[in-house]
Amino acid sequence: MNQKTIFIGIDESGRGPLAGPVVAVAVTFNPKFEIKKIKNHPSFLFLLKNVKDSKKISPQKREKIYREVFKNSFLIFGIGKVSPKVIDKINIFNATKLAMKRAVKNLEKKPNLKNKKKILLLDGNFKINLNYSQISIVKGDQKNFLISLASILAKVYRDKLMEKFAKKFPQYLFEKHKGYGTKKHLKALIKYGPCEIHRFSFFPLKNFLNS
Repeated sequence: MNQKTIFIGIDESGRGPLAGPVVAVAVTFNPKFEIKKIKNHPSFLFLLKNVKDSKKISPQKREKIYREVFKNSFLIFGIGKVSPKVIDKINIFNATKLAMKRAVKNLEKKPNLKNKKKILLLDGNFKINLNYSQISIVKGDQKNFLISLASILAKVYRDKLMEKFAKKFPQYLFEKHKGYGTKKHLKALIKYGPCEIHRFSFFPLKNFLNS
């Protein structure tokens, strides 16, 4: 398909947790496919019906959407992540923008995207340091299909990372809360102290360093 302009939806997962990386995804339609040829594809119809803000759908539905995207080539995406150490160094806002930038750079490595005008669709009211046209959409994960899909992919990918970390640090139950500040997580912090994937610049981790 000779599509000259592509829209790229970008969103993140993991700004608020006390542990783990922040992850961003940049997703777009593969310009190799014409929309009119895929609009009646069962997977495409499933995604149109079910993709919405990742916080408003069940983990099971998010996982199914994730699998649908992986098994079909009419959508392509790139992933960017920033470690807790870098988050502590540059702050979570800048780390989020860096993760988004990395996601776009990784998406650019996919075939069929060269010589295309790219317009970035961002969830929020900020822009990232890339020389592309950018549209910031407040609550974009509730309003735009590609941003919503990026939100879901980022959430599922990050959850899987935290489940891997749970095997290395089982005492924190990362597989349950994914690094967020739940009661069980805070109790584990009191009992064991922080580990290497905790964000030491975040409250209440600062208290552990100052106590």
